[in-house]
Amino acid sequence: MNAPTFTAAQAATPTLNRPAPGVIAALFCGYLAVGLPLPVLPLFIHEQLGFGTLTVGLVIGLQFLATVVTRGYAGRLVDGQGGRRSALQGALGCAVAGLLYLVAALPGWSSATALAIVVAGRLVAGFGESQFVTGCVSWSIASVGPQRAGMSMSWTGIAMFGALSIGAPMGMWLYRGHGGGHDGAHGLVPVMAACIAAPLVAWVIALATPAWRMAGGPRLPFRRVVGQIWRQGLGLTLQGVGLAGLTAFASLYFAARGWSQAGIVMTCFGVGFIAVRLLLGHLPDRIGGRRVALWSLVVEAVGQGLVWGAPQQALALAGAFVSGLGCALIYPALGVEALKRVPPASRGSAIGAFAAFLDIAYGLAGPAAGLVAGRFGYAAVYALGAVAALLGAVLVVTDGQKA
Repeated sequence: MNAPTFTAAQAATPTLNRPAPGVIAALFCGYLAVGLPLPVLPLFIHEQLGFGTLTVGLVIGLQFLATVVTRGYAGRLVDGQGGRRSALQGALGCAVAGLLYLVAALPGWSSATALAIVVAGRLVAGFGESQFVTGCVSWSIASVGPQRAGMSMSWTGIAMFGALSIGAPMGMWLYRGHGGGHDGAHGLVPVMAACIAAPLVAWVIALATPAWRMAGGPRLPFRRVVGQIWRQGLGLTLQGVGLAGLTAFASLYFAARGWSQAGIVMTCFGVGFIAVRLLLGHLPDRIGGRRVALWSLVVEAVGQGLVWGAPQQALALAGAFVSGLGCALIYPALGVEALKRVPPASRGSAIGAFAAFLDIAYGLAGPAAGLVAGRFGYAAVYALGAVAALLGAVLVVTDGQKA
């Protein structure tokens, strides 16, 4: 039996033709706190604290595991009190995480103690991110209505990956420019100061932006929401394996090959990602999510294959760019399909549940990629990403046949 489909007519009347600028700006600023430490924490843990690749993968993945287990709470908060309230709470949580990273960078800690503080920061960051992102995405959709959900999710994705593409090289620049590699703890301090400031700026912007709410009505329990959207969520999980490999291991992969441009890997990814979102972000709403998701997953697999087989860093960077092209529309394409399967009053929970599948990808792919890297080398991480994307394409095809 097919899942029920709920139409845009059942939702609250939108008030804007484009997502609220304040929501997009707040999401960008807050998500800088995710991008800034991405290339830095693996180097700090590996080079300065002396832990191996499996530990790096586990610590990086912990944030996403913390996020996934709190998505249900974030969804209920959005459905009950609105996306703005969730975003405000989440921004404060992200600032606290930056503070913990900063404490870990202070002198005098043993490696084990510093690692434990970083772990605590990752857990708090996951809790904050689940509320912040679920709140902002729901808040953005509420400002335009679900008939423009794909376009809204495209813009929120632009904000998030724009923050990643700027935050990652900024974090590397701050780290290397202030002693990272020689005195990694000292180099971590300015990065984490920025990780505290960015979500606080997001909090101020969110506080000054009007609150739009999803439609009222009966709500589904969170587990039933998951049951309605799991196919779309699993496709998102498979897409996320490749991105997880780029975020967690690109800096180590480039260092192992003697390449110097690890700091712009996520910039290349982000340029491709944002270009597609700007030019083609309307496609999921216009031609349907399944078709867009299928071809996007194939393109992502090609990009991951380029990174895997790259003989020089220019081709690896090109692979990151192509991966960005492919990943760009998978979230809104599958998200549009997911939102059709729940009643309007449960859209916040659906967004939280849907995003949780991406968190699962990040949480599991980090340790898995660490094992693969330790056994087969860093390049094999991107072969894993290519295979996962192709499996996602197969899932989309089979889901379409059952619809």
